[in-house]
Amino acid sequence: METVGADREDHTVRSFDAELLKLANTVVRAGGLVEAQLAAAMQALVRRDSQMAADVVAGDAKVDALEQEIQDMAVRLLALRQPVAQDLRHIVSALRIAGDLERIGDYGANVAKRTMVVNQAPPVRTVAAMPRMARLAQEIVKDVLDAYVERDVERAIAVWRRDEEVDELHTSLFRELVTYMMEDPRNITACTHLMFIAKNIERIGDHATNIAETIYYLVQGRPLKDARPKGAGQTIDPTVGSAPMA
Repeated sequence: METVGADREDHTVRSFDAELLKLANTVVRAGGLVEAQLAAAMQALVRRDSQMAADVVAGDAKVDALEQEIQDMAVRLLALRQPVAQDLRHIVSALRIAGDLERIGDYGANVAKRTMVVNQAPPVRTVAAMPRMARLAQEIVKDVLDAYVERDVERAIAVWRRDEEVDELHTSLFRELVTYMMEDPRNITACTHLMFIAKNIERIGDHATNIAETIYYLVQGRPLKDARPKGAGQTIDPTVGSAPMA
């Protein structure tokens, strides 16, 4: 009888481990989709490709569906398994990361929506910081997702620190766009949309930083208590708190 009980317990543990692995793999799958969506949104912006932008907007529903799937799996595990310690951190972290990924997907879709509007106007003079900021956002999202897969705290902290660079590029871009609007009022509409695009990219960096902090909590079992690095000049940004474009 002891053997039967031990076998049953071992089976339960293996089953729970399999469910945790499935949850983590679904988070990784959502991350891959968000990464692809973000890359396409940035390419559409740089290339002024409205069809690619439209495809990004249409694809956002898939990200939302995966977030809901992760939420359902996590709630079921919490209700049926009543996990503690590290297992509980795995589930809570999956929920947090899924939420941040969904928001990154939303901001990517919003970049695509505004790109389609900007493309209807004549091109604004080359905005030097925009492609660089877009590439940086893609890099930190990729790096933080790799850090989650590998449970790599050092890589996660490196992403956490790079958010300051995104903030500084955002400030530089804001000032550049203001200059263009002052030089020629015909640029105001396009530059305003570009400002919101830049803010969306900056917020993508913030959510990648959230994921980095969650990875630290997942691996270390305690929150990252250091003050989050922020670039200088953030207080001048009038788009803070702006809602995504409908």
